[in-house]
Amino acid sequence: MDIERYKYPVGHYQYPETITPAIIESWIDQIASFPDKLRSETQTLTRDQLDTPYRPEGWTVRQLIHHCADSHINSFIRFKWTLTEDRPVIKAYLQDMWAELPDVSEAPIEPSLDLLRGLHGRWVILLKSLSDTDLEREFIHPETQRSISVKWNIGLYAWHGRHHLAQITGLKQRNGWK
Repeated sequence: MDIERYKYPVGHYQYPETITPAIIESWIDQIASFPDKLRSETQTLTRDQLDTPYRPEGWTVRQLIHHCADSHINSFIRFKWTLTEDRPVIKAYLQDMWAELPDVSEAPIEPSLDLLRGLHGRWVILLKSLSDTDLEREFIHPETQRSISVKWNIGLYAWHGRHHLAQITGLKQRNGWK
């Protein structure tokens, strides 16, 4: 079993050397479509299937769905800080610990699917309004002290949705789930 392939079924995030408006538009389209794709891939899963890890020692499908909601909420707030403050230092969060909380490990998935639909609706409006100057704005990640641009983060979250969706669809395919 190739654990790395299960962890990163679409590969690690690769930031292109040249970012064109067409690439950014494609990323925004991916962010826009993610909630419906996630709902479509998970709406018929049983409780046992939702509580199945996508890989050995990995999160369950339920945890992946709630993680996406948690992560994307955090990212949306980071975008807003970055667009309204001068190079803010963002707040990191302990995603592995969050994944163990009852609202992630036990809760029904529908609230997070609904949250993602609403959040992404607002996020896409914000992303489509960005100027070239806005795309260059940066925040500082406190753990790495690295500056991260708005446009880099758009690409990261387009990848993040594809990444977790592929973990779920890969599990479904391996197990013969419809």
